[in-house]
Amino acid sequence: MKQAVVIIGVLFMIISLISAGEKISEYEKNWPQWRGPYANGVSPHGNPPIEWSENKNVKWKIEIPGKGHATPVIWGDQIFILTSIETDKQVKTQEDSDDQQGDRRGPPSVVTNKIHKFVVFSINRDDGKVLWQRTLTEEHPKDKTHDFGSWASNSPVTDGKNVYAYFGSRGLYCLDMQGNVIWERDFGQMEKARSFGEGSSPVLYDDKIIVTWDHEGQSFIIALDKKTGKDAWKVDRDEISSWATPFIVQHNGASQVITNATNKVRSYDPNTGKMIWECSGMTRNVIPTPVFANGMIYVLSGFRGSALFAINISKAKGDITGSDAIVWQYNQDTPYTPSPVLYNNLLYMLRGNNGDLTCLDTRDGKVHYSKEKLEGTGNVFSSLVAAQNRIYVTGKNGTIYVIKAGTKFEILSKNEIDDNFEASPAIIGNNLYLRGYKHLYCIAQD
Repeated sequence: MKQAVVIIGVLFMIISLISAGEKISEYEKNWPQWRGPYANGVSPHGNPPIEWSENKNVKWKIEIPGKGHATPVIWGDQIFILTSIETDKQVKTQEDSDDQQGDRRGPPSVVTNKIHKFVVFSINRDDGKVLWQRTLTEEHPKDKTHDFGSWASNSPVTDGKNVYAYFGSRGLYCLDMQGNVIWERDFGQMEKARSFGEGSSPVLYDDKIIVTWDHEGQSFIIALDKKTGKDAWKVDRDEISSWATPFIVQHNGASQVITNATNKVRSYDPNTGKMIWECSGMTRNVIPTPVFANGMIYVLSGFRGSALFAINISKAKGDITGSDAIVWQYNQDTPYTPSPVLYNNLLYMLRGNNGDLTCLDTRDGKVHYSKEKLEGTGNVFSSLVAAQNRIYVTGKNGTIYVIKAGTKFEILSKNEIDDNFEASPAIIGNNLYLRGYKHLYCIAQD
């Protein structure tokens, strides 16, 4: 009898391991959130083309109406795209002619007196046909947005059962995979610094969806029950405008949600909202999402300065500013907008919003190469992605480089597409998906 119990126990363990393996495999072969399956920009099993153009290796392309810089997320045969579509309906505003041209004291900005539709598209990833589209709200965007920004810059997230479409000040919506709205939440109106617009994306953790709300008013981080949209917990933050998407870390049997922001980098218990550790040292206008490997979290920013910390989270408790929990630092060549990619113990990042590539060893910060110029990219706002020992760098003007991964700088290809790009790429299998200002492209080997 005892032997039979042992055998049954072993069988259950094997079945559990097989099931877990299937879940991991299913998750890895999709692109379910901002920055991919592990939120680090890496496609573990991807193998997209190295070369393409408008006339080569384009499997399909379709026009996406409106404007949006949200990265496409993918599950199964569905690509989810968010966009903001201007209508002919007008509202009366208090903006004067100077405001209509943007705030001359700050960056170029856009205001509107038009009602916009905020829409989620489901697109068949094999042929580019629209499966369904759902208008979630029609509103007048009261906030300005940067000339390079959009009112649909927050990327959605999916668990394969539902898709969570987030439009910031226009709300968070839970839809099933057929486009039916299950619940929605309105968090109010953000007050972003200097008309820079919105952009942080939500993340999923177990039965929760987590959102950061960092602006010039009362900032907070909130976790909602993903099935109902009701609050699980909410914590106020002493924070100003920041744009980094939260990052979930699982290490030594425990989880943390890490938020990169202007005043402080903070870590929270995702189950309760209790703060675990914090540190100062980032620059203003923090945008890049952290990356993680081998017990180390890498947080960085690059507006009016440079900051990169490599933090040993096993040592991180309380205020770790200046402590030995920060294993190494790097104070130059860090990105302003594009998030880095961490691939095979190497950290690849751009300088500011420029096509200048740096590669560091994640273990000790050793510089393998720095500021290698990718000619012709112009500004780069899209984050880096990686697959099959290659790094993909997407310039705003449609110039896209493929770099060989490794300690030596080597360009594999320079590709041109007739569109502008700020959304980050997504990789599924042999396909590379590029969301431009006008079109969504599927790049695949002919």
